[in-house]
Amino acid sequence: MSNWSDTLAVFDLETTGIDVETSRIVSATVAVIDRAGEVLERVDWLLDPGIEIPAQATNVHGITTEYAAENGRGAAEGVAEIVATIREHFDRGLPLVAYNAPYDLTLLNRESLRHGVTPLVAPSPVVDPLVIDKAVDRYRKGKRTLEVTSAFYGVSLDDAHDAGADAIAAGRVAQAIARAHASKLPVTVSELHDLQAKWSLEQAESFQAYMRRERDPEFVASGGWPER
Repeated sequence: MSNWSDTLAVFDLETTGIDVETSRIVSATVAVIDRAGEVLERVDWLLDPGIEIPAQATNVHGITTEYAAENGRGAAEGVAEIVATIREHFDRGLPLVAYNAPYDLTLLNRESLRHGVTPLVAPSPVVDPLVIDKAVDRYRKGKRTLEVTSAFYGVSLDDAHDAGADAIAAGRVAQAIARAHASKLPVTVSELHDLQAKWSLEQAESFQAYMRRERDPEFVASGGWPER
């Protein structure tokens, strides 16, 4: 297994919605796992997003508007801490694992700008198990959600849509992919980062072509990675 996967920072957000431009952070986890997938460090945040948490979002992660308002940190303070923690891990040379990274990292960027926090600039190196899995096992049928992909690689995910559980599972999936597909992956994480940007663009172009052919001639898919 490539040594880039020996020690990984892992990151996940739970939010108010799916639109990265308007959604707010509700909870977040940044942790560090070792080669065996064991947690070495972990920080969790619960934030008061300052807006109503829609019922459909609460149904996913279980956090209500009232609970976040009563127990959550101020959004600006929390966002600043999340960014600082990720930046510290990059400074230590740790890759950051985020499943479907453009969602979490773009939303974190928009929240940073919203609250006057200096955002991450060109975050790197990032490891996105979703992009990698689609590239190394392109023709596998079925969904590629974190739950499905975790099960495929034998990674336990007992509390899906909890930021901590999802972040740690994503890191373990990245390590499982590194073990299963070592011959298809570069040795260095910097090479892997660049390759994922290329893969993400190719995957978006393929999906866009499919959607235009089958459903909507005007459909546009973004391939920007790891941020959009």
